[in-house]
Amino acid sequence: MDGLRMTTAVVKVVAALLADPTADRYGLELMRTTGLPSGTLYPVLERLQRAGWVEAYWEQLDPAAAGRPARRYYRLTADGTAAARSELAALHQQLGRAQQPSAQPRLT
Repeated sequence: MDGLRMTTAVVKVVAALLADPTADRYGLELMRTTGLPSGTLYPVLERLQRAGWVEAYWEQLDPAAAGRPARRYYRLTADGTAAARSELAALHQQLGRAQQPSAQPRLT
């Protein structure tokens, strides 16, 4: 899980998955939730999978009977949920420090 850069896109995807960590989400749903295009979303999901944060599987269905192609579902792993919460909390803390007003310079 080391080495995963928390870019804006990664934060959006992780936050969407953390909204319900046990839910299975598919790509179009995540694109709508995050506002990310497919060309950004799928590489992020791939990186999260390689890091062990996300697991993925193909839906088992007959596309002809369902009238649509099978979906690939994504879900946070237990380790991914813990790591994502930790990373987002650290990011929130860093942003909080950055937004605190600094001492005003004295005008003489």
